Amino acid sequence: MSARRVAFEVLRAVNESDAYANLLLPTSIARAGLNEQDAALATELAYGTLRRQGTYDAIIAAAANRDTSEIDPVVLDALRLGAHQILSTRIASHAAVHETVEIVRHSAGNSATGFTNAVLRRIARETPGEWLERVERAARSDDERLGLSTSHPVWILRAFRRALAAEGRGDELTDLLHADNVSPRVTLAVLPGLGERPADLAPTPYSPIGARSGGGDPHDEVAGGRIRVQDEGSQLAALALSRAEPVRPGERWLDLCAGPGGKTALLAAEALAHGATLEANELVPARAGLVRRALEGVPLPVEVSEEDGRDRAGHGEYDRILVDAPCTGLGALRRRPEARWRKQPADVPQLTALQGDLVRAGLEGLKPGGILAYVTCSPHLAETAGVLADVRREWGDRIEELDARAVLQSISRTPLDLPAPADGSGRAQLWPHRHGTDAMFISLLRRR
Repeated sequence: MSARRVAFEVLRAVNESDAYANLLLPTSIARAGLNEQDAALATELAYGTLRRQGTYDAIIAAAANRDTSEIDPVVLDALRLGAHQILSTRIASHAAVHETVEIVRHSAGNSATGFTNAVLRRIARETPGEWLERVERAARSDDERLGLSTSHPVWILRAFRRALAAEGRGDELTDLLHADNVSPRVTLAVLPGLGERPADLAPTPYSPIGARSGGGDPHDEVAGGRIRVQDEGSQLAALALSRAEPVRPGERWLDLCAGPGGKTALLAAEALAHGATLEANELVPARAGLVRRALEGVPLPVEVSEEDGRDRAGHGEYDRILVDAPCTGLGALRRRPEARWRKQPADVPQLTALQGDLVRAGLEGLKPGGILAYVTCSPHLAETAGVLADVRREWGDRIEELDARAVLQSISRTPLDLPAPADGSGRAQLWPHRHGTDAMFISLLRRR
């Protein structure tokens, strides 16, 4: 199977079956037996097409003179793939058109090949800049125009603007939107006390355990699970809890929402180094299996339960609890680009209710003086400041918020640009355009 075919099959699975590209693509590449060069091409085609899907749909609709909802889904995914090759890669237009037509012939039959050929040839006749000007002229508002040019739904664009404005940085919105469309570099976490950074890998700028992959397939680098692929922001979120203050031997820790296990493995290494114990919980059995596999490289016994996190923490049993809550995932659109098309504004209230319940359960589970880290991979204010505001109103002076920004500065190799939010809270927000990380949100709460 060719690189284009692998990319197309991933697009179909994402759009038809709600598959996750970051999970499906490596398996599809391995199954197809692609060499390193073709694997890189398949990755660029799949992720690039998903990231720019909103822009391509507007261009396809203009070129086809019909709304994309009127185009057969199989043909539409092929057209998106072809448009990406023509508009955003160095692949020759005639090759992109020919190969895409062949994909449609194989997947949808001969009857759709003429339409596919005509639309792609029409797209190839104008430059990317000319197409962008055309679709922007058709926009009904400035936000819609910006959303079309950067391939973001308007509701996400506006949520990002509000989150940046809360830091007095609303003028960074365009930089953030463009950063979401850039392939992130592979970042590794060297588990403290267990792994050692290879001499040929550069350290990351912030995480004291981070390293930049040398490129290509990192599997050899992560053998044994003691050096593992993990975003630098995710590393900092886990370390913010384990290093918020010195660990007393015998402390009991809990990762309440552990799947897929990256932060769990890091906490396990930290617990092992300082004489603490760790328990983990993950409601979804498949994700609980991922947590157990992530822990295989850490010689610390960690019980992984499969319970509802709202019931798991108990009462006054733990010194530190991580609540890495289920969220919209809007902070990881570089790595999971399909999330921008899959999530809807209506998802937010249900998620924030769950997030609040998990934080409350975690606080109940803390011993007096214990610390809870509330973490989301989303900068949406409803999932961050909004959840915390509700919890703090209910708990009053029974909890205090630590300065998460100061904790991160104490951990980081180099100073972090972390402006204080307008509400004066101690929360910290990382950003792709500013820090090169996922947009991780971190808040530290102590139970008095």
